Amino acid sequence: MLTIFSWTDMSSTAFIEPLPVIDFVAQLLNRDVSSRPLSDADRVKIKKALRGVKVEVTHRGNMRRKYRISGLTSQATRELTFPVDERGTMKSVVEYFYETYGFIIQHTQWPCLQVGNQQRANYLPMEVCKIVEGQRYSKRLNERQITALLRVTCQRPQEREYDIIETVHQNAYHEDPHAKEFGIKISEKLASVEARILPAPWLKYHDTGREKNCLPQVGQWNMMNKKMVNGGTVNNWICINFSRQVQDSVALRFCFELSQMCYISGMAFTPEPVLPPISARPEQVEKVLKTRYHDAVTKLQTQRKELDLLIVILPDNNGSLYGDLKRICETDLGIVSQCCLTKHVFKMSKQYLANVALKINVKVGGRNTVLVDAISRRIPLVSDRPTIIFGADVTHPHPGEDSSPSIAAVVASQDWPEITKYAGLVCAQAHRQELIQDLFKTWQDPVRGTVSGGMIKDGVSEGQFYQVLLYELDAIRKACASLEPNYQPPVTFVVVQKRHHTRLFANNHNDRNAVDKSGNILPGTVVDSKICHPTEFDFYLCSHAGIQGTSRPAHYHVLWDENKFTADALQSLTNNLCYTYARCTRSVSIVPPAYYAHLAAFRARFYMEPETSDSGSMISGPAAGRGGMGGSGGPLSTRAPVAATAVRPLPALKENVKRM
Repeated sequence: MLTIFSWTDMSSTAFIEPLPVIDFVAQLLNRDVSSRPLSDADRVKIKKALRGVKVEVTHRGNMRRKYRISGLTSQATRELTFPVDERGTMKSVVEYFYETYGFIIQHTQWPCLQVGNQQRANYLPMEVCKIVEGQRYSKRLNERQITALLRVTCQRPQEREYDIIETVHQNAYHEDPHAKEFGIKISEKLASVEARILPAPWLKYHDTGREKNCLPQVGQWNMMNKKMVNGGTVNNWICINFSRQVQDSVALRFCFELSQMCYISGMAFTPEPVLPPISARPEQVEKVLKTRYHDAVTKLQTQRKELDLLIVILPDNNGSLYGDLKRICETDLGIVSQCCLTKHVFKMSKQYLANVALKINVKVGGRNTVLVDAISRRIPLVSDRPTIIFGADVTHPHPGEDSSPSIAAVVASQDWPEITKYAGLVCAQAHRQELIQDLFKTWQDPVRGTVSGGMIKDGVSEGQFYQVLLYELDAIRKACASLEPNYQPPVTFVVVQKRHHTRLFANNHNDRNAVDKSGNILPGTVVDSKICHPTEFDFYLCSHAGIQGTSRPAHYHVLWDENKFTADALQSLTNNLCYTYARCTRSVSIVPPAYYAHLAAFRARFYMEPETSDSGSMISGPAAGRGGMGGSGGPLSTRAPVAATAVRPLPALKENVKRM
């Protein structure tokens, strides 16, 4: 047994700097605010950043009354008037502040902050307001802010453990009067728990490669001397380059090297494109994509061939270009695409090309690897009878994105007994709705009569677990019954949580048998006692190798289990599945069906119309949702009922990218 120390960890968050609002806006716009009038884009940016923020007034001496910002006035301060008595006598805001407080407003061309509710207008000039200290910043951080936050918070396990112990010691909880009053005693030592390290599974590659099977070491392996177990085919492809820095000759050489890597890895890949690479400006994305696609398809039609792949070279900082491109390719043109950043095109490392080859292979219908135990039918329960593994997730718009829908996604395995290949469905649903509304539904078709369908044919908190179980298990039952009367396969239903504060540390940080080279616990470390639920079936699994900072284990909570999995069998299956993620040669931190659902839901946000989508604005369910397993075609997933809300549906995917 390995002894592991566990602590409910300190979390890190960003706070709004308690600046005068004028200074905050100057920083936000990154310019001298008196230099020119505010544009409409400036106003939108300010409104988004300040809505919901608490401010205190500074023009009344020690009387620092606090207000919460609800918006900005549509008029400039100099144009604003309000009634000062019951007869409706109007006075301007500028006059009022001068006469009442002796305060001369400088920025009269700016809007006022609107505070309180919309019914009773309450205007505050920005220059008399200061942001209240200690407010958590809940909106999206930009890349610079994220980098700065990570620099402070990204600690190796030994440093983090030391900081936690120091913080507990400094807080002197044993002297806290409130803790004493309730008889609470807080230990200054970390809790010691027992853990096991599950072995990595053997992976199957193609028999024509020098290495037919592979045993990962410390959560990773590579594609050297291996060929994909099922190589896909790319006969016809084109390349579009949106990077100014990349010349056509460089783009062509990169594509050739990539095609060679795909071929070496086991794919059938034609080295020559249908048309030569073409360069274009990002603002021309729609026009160029459609024109080049049409030209390629026209050329291929005479030979009765189809276009298999579009390779796209993007600038390193490409804003909304990536999302626009995926939306056009997948909902308009119906073409599989692979995007590559400029920095990788110039570097052209073998490792990068090998990873891209893995992505291309699964996009065109191949499989990279499968579990040896799956092929030899040695997975408990799953190998014994036809099984579908489902994953589900919901991504929510960022706080402040009031009108955007939430996006739900469900994926399901397609290839029992290997359970490696997944197809998925996505749908938009009510804003911040946690339960998946369209898991199963029926509707009237004028020709076929009553038709059934939906997303079955996490982002959930613990308080929602059983609400979600009841709602979604019912939807699964109905979906199964619609396929065949009395068809009720046994279901195992698991919630996967990544957003929690539990961290696991090795008893001895210098024990090479207990930690990896980053100092983190080894992949396969599982804990199912002491820090878990006293009566329910749950466990913590760290299935991945740490790269930076302190690894966060995934928390798996079994809500329903008709397949009667033993703890060993389910933990082993979960750990083994984490080695089948198709996009890299590493074990991943959450079970792949939940991961794929998370990616699908995030991708679908790009499918919304450009004016309503926000390429980076996403909050996942409980950090990547739910995964599910069930014998005899049984599924797994999670969520609950909701009031009907009018939500514009997502555009349909084209047929030839649906199973990507």
